[in-house]
Amino acid sequence: MNFRDLGQLFSLRDIRNAALGLVVVLGGIGLSGLTAYAHLNGNTRLAGISAGASLVFVLLILIFVVPPLARNASKEASQMNLPFEFTAGGAVMLGLLMIVGFSAWNSGNNLLFLVLSFLAAAMIVGFFAGNLCLKKLDVKMRFPETIFAGQETPILVSIHNRKRLFPSYSIVAEVRGRQRERSAYFDDLNQILPKWLAERLSRAPIVRRTLSYFVHIPRNSSIENKNNHIFPSRGRFVIKDFELSTKFPFGFFRHRRRLAAKETELIVFPKVENVSPAVMSIPLDAGRLAADKRGSGQDLLSMRDYQPNDDLRRIDWKATARARHLMVREFAAEDEQKVTVYFDTRMPAETVKPMTLRQRIDAENSGKEADRSPRFEAAVSQAAAITAHFCNTDAEVRLITPGETGGFGTGSRHLIECLRRLAVIEPAMQKSGEHRPIENLDEFLDDPSESHNLFITSANHGDLSLPPATQIIEF
Repeated sequence: MNFRDLGQLFSLRDIRNAALGLVVVLGGIGLSGLTAYAHLNGNTRLAGISAGASLVFVLLILIFVVPPLARNASKEASQMNLPFEFTAGGAVMLGLLMIVGFSAWNSGNNLLFLVLSFLAAAMIVGFFAGNLCLKKLDVKMRFPETIFAGQETPILVSIHNRKRLFPSYSIVAEVRGRQRERSAYFDDLNQILPKWLAERLSRAPIVRRTLSYFVHIPRNSSIENKNNHIFPSRGRFVIKDFELSTKFPFGFFRHRRRLAAKETELIVFPKVENVSPAVMSIPLDAGRLAADKRGSGQDLLSMRDYQPNDDLRRIDWKATARARHLMVREFAAEDEQKVTVYFDTRMPAETVKPMTLRQRIDAENSGKEADRSPRFEAAVSQAAAITAHFCNTDAEVRLITPGETGGFGTGSRHLIECLRRLAVIEPAMQKSGEHRPIENLDEFLDDPSESHNLFITSANHGDLSLPPATQIIEF
């Protein structure tokens, strides 16, 4: 255990709150003991003073100790499979119920008992009505093949109500999953804490995304909604289960029911932004040379006899008149456009705003990516835009990243494969003065194919011997 780095897990505010809470709790316990001692000895004056001071400490506990514990308990409860939870309105209602109940019992007032019965009946009816709404509901969700970060994604959500007598109201459909199997900061925790404790604390948090809301689902019928959902950032999202919830009818409780789902991995592609003018002006046509083989180019290769299924537009009527039978033109194929994109993931660490380990873990638990550098994300988007641009021009494109060398390919399938790789790519942070070698650079330098080379990097490239035709794009 590294005690020097252990301070990264605790902020000054945490230590202050812990010390204050400990003092308040111990003070309250001490005053309670003093009150009991004064009663045993018949010292009513001391007992009254200590009892009043105890109430002050109870108030301090309610202000400084209970709220942080309640927030932490709420976070833990959201990760657990609890059938219901109190809403803010339900907590207020429960407080009123206790106050009215105590007043009615203390005073014996029949009117207060009547009010108490109405409040209790509303709580009970609201609880069972909300629980009934989620019974016998089945949910299905359909996601598109391609999902891009920051863009509206159409998602179809269907709910079938199998109840024969009762409809369902105010149903919220959510999907729950993980963005990774374990926390991105496991290595940092492993250096500070024992391994068993680091593994327990580094479980990846469950991320929930609200997809649709159903006002009314009739009995024994199905309702399908199409909603546009925006995934804020690129990456991987593994669906674990579905969750249906409702606050019907009075909003005192939030009932929820989790339904098993087939584990499915969604890949959110990076944003595809506009390509820079420098990339648009690359003279790819200079590499389109006529080849000595048949194809769909513009240069005439030979003449031959007409065969069934030949394109009638290729019939040469002058040659047909001379040969007295149908003749067609054959054209030479053209060399394909080839583009190689190398994405250098090296990133100076000082470009990322420094955060403590505790802050990064809290950000991850809240569903945010603390270490996501806007500069690196813009570079990933630019690499995706370049790849998409050249794939749309029917060029053969190859994407090389550290740790993986792809092959040349064309078409939408190849583009999707390249975008999948860019969706999960991570930066390689470099400390000040550190020089990290570039992986797979030999594949880029020793490329025997005559392709246009694009090198995307944020590091110093002055000491690299790149091919002369390489265009360097800095981010």
